[in-house]
Amino acid sequence: MTKKKILIKDIARELNVSITTVSFILNNKAVGRISEEVIRKVQDYVAEVGYKPNQIAKGLRTGKSNTIVFMVESISDIFFAGIAKIIEKKAYENGYKILFSSTDNEPEKCKALLKTFSDLQVDGYIITPTPDIKSEIQELISNNVPTILFDRYYRDIEVSHVVLNNYKSAYKSVVHMINKGYKKIGLVSLDSNQTQMKGRYQGYMDAVRDYHLTSNLLKIDFKIATTEKANEMIRSFIAENSGLDALFFSTNYLAKSGIEVLKEMGKEIPGDLGVMSFDDNDIFELLSPTVSALAQPIELLAEKLVDIMFNQLLRAKGGLPVIRTEIEGEVKQRESTFIKI
Repeated sequence: MTKKKILIKDIARELNVSITTVSFILNNKAVGRISEEVIRKVQDYVAEVGYKPNQIAKGLRTGKSNTIVFMVESISDIFFAGIAKIIEKKAYENGYKILFSSTDNEPEKCKALLKTFSDLQVDGYIITPTPDIKSEIQELISNNVPTILFDRYYRDIEVSHVVLNNYKSAYKSVVHMINKGYKKIGLVSLDSNQTQMKGRYQGYMDAVRDYHLTSNLLKIDFKIATTEKANEMIRSFIAENSGLDALFFSTNYLAKSGIEVLKEMGKEIPGDLGVMSFDDNDIFELLSPTVSALAQPIELLAEKLVDIMFNQLLRAKGGLPVIRTEIEGEVKQRESTFIKI
């Protein structure tokens, strides 16, 4: 049988004191207002019955909930999940809890979640922004709410961000493949105007240009990126570009789809085509052959997010410092980009 939750009014009734008296004592506002005897009596009873305050109600009363929102494209994605685990631990060590949510990159869902979290009086936001939420981000900044954009950002808003330098990371990934002997490298990417994908696209384009090679592009809509339709598009791209000797995938889930397609087509990796993924995944070390990837420094990214967030939480009333952090990823060479003979 579920134990009945004890409320402030239950404590007041049992001890024959007012609800206001109990509230003052529980919120450390009793000194100088209430006698030591009554304070001790309430505190002893609260300890005895194991009373736990309603944190949401407390946040609504005080304007502080000791909670931080971590809102990303998909919390189940291995990259975002890895970040989430680290920031949850560090936040807890500092007396804060993390509320996790996924937007599925849908603006309306993101806006609805922001409204809900605002009603709950959360203290800060770490957001992977969807398209078309500039005004909502600007409102948070205007209201002096600690806010950090993660993984992608807006160039024209004065707001802190922590991101990978996608351009440099993609550029050196492609150069790695070129140095291994690949001369006709195709890019399979998302069809997106968001900063992280634009950076990866431009890094690829500049690398093939600087090495006097030809670009070969396939862009896939995010909404179908993990469906059979995407597999069909990758299959057609490979078939229609018979001279390709390597593929660079702009996300790990596109890479997994591409590897599946290559195996279905009977293509050998790296014998027929070299393969590299932007953003590593644990499974890439288990596949045969193992898959080369651009690894994002998860621990460093998470530490930067936490550092900036607590810096802002401490200074929220005095104006939020805008801190922009960009970090380069690391090329992890594995069997899928062995030197082409």
